[in-house]
Amino acid sequence: MTVLDIRDLSLSIGATPILKNVSLSVAPGEILGLVGESGSGKSMTSLAVLGLTPPHATLTGEIRLNGQLVSNAPDAVMQKVRGRDVGIIFQEPMTALNPVMTIGDQVAETVRLHKKTSRKEALAVARSVLDRVGLPAERFPLTRYPHELSGGQRQRVAIAIAIALTPKLLIADEATTALDVTTQAQVLDLLKRLVREDGMGLILITHDLAVVAETADRLAVMKDGELVEEAPVDRIRTGMTHPYSQRLLANATHAPTRRSRPQADAAPVLQVENIVREYGGAPVLFGKSKAFRAVDQVSLSIRPGESVGLVGESGCGKSTL
Repeated sequence: MTVLDIRDLSLSIGATPILKNVSLSVAPGEILGLVGESGSGKSMTSLAVLGLTPPHATLTGEIRLNGQLVSNAPDAVMQKVRGRDVGIIFQEPMTALNPVMTIGDQVAETVRLHKKTSRKEALAVARSVLDRVGLPAERFPLTRYPHELSGGQRQRVAIAIAIALTPKLLIADEATTALDVTTQAQVLDLLKRLVREDGMGLILITHDLAVVAETADRLAVMKDGELVEEAPVDRIRTGMTHPYSQRLLANATHAPTRRSRPQADAAPVLQVENIVREYGGAPVLFGKSKAFRAVDQVSLSIRPGESVGLVGESGCGKSTL
């Protein structure tokens, strides 16, 4: 039994073919990594599953969710499917979330759209789901707004919305691309745990083969709207057969050629010594507010012809520097 079964899916907009005879399936508890360059058809495949193809698009083939045929189903049918049977997490949570609604109301809205329940009961579900994705009540009350959270925390809210009704299939469309590597690892661990606990299928759409290698059970490679290779994820390490898949792997693992060398004896073009940047510390009643030190005693120099990589997780002070 599969939670998703796609057979010979083709989609065109006018005379332009977008998807060409795509066939793939996802089993309960399985993570499928869907990889390919921008424009390869990954996101359009997921939108077709949700019945969110562009106007005037022509779709042929079959899409079955839990055995139910949903390809070309009326929108009234798909409205019941979206959120209840299939959840989706988009790349940028700040644009996916409503900036003028609290996080509690946004999760509760999904519950109330599909269940006859009171706002109080829906908020109780929201509280439980937010706790489950790592946003505990003592630090993240339901009354918080998206702008009061970090990027990783906002993505956890988006995940909470997607899993609020325990769907059978979850689609993560570049859900970790905008996150730093530490937060990315935490979100991927969360998704793996949810798949394991709920037995849902997960389609992990990404361009990052390293993410697929660490997370997925199988991978499917798309190019120009076609599925060119499908294999167990171990194939990434032992060798993929399609030339395009091999190029993807080579591009993911190559070391770039250094085009210039720093001039050892030249004066630095940038010299930074013991830089400190603080925010806050403004006068308040009976004293001063506590200052936040965003940059603390940082020193570096850059010489002509030299490239310096400044790395660190969100909030470490890179952009402030």
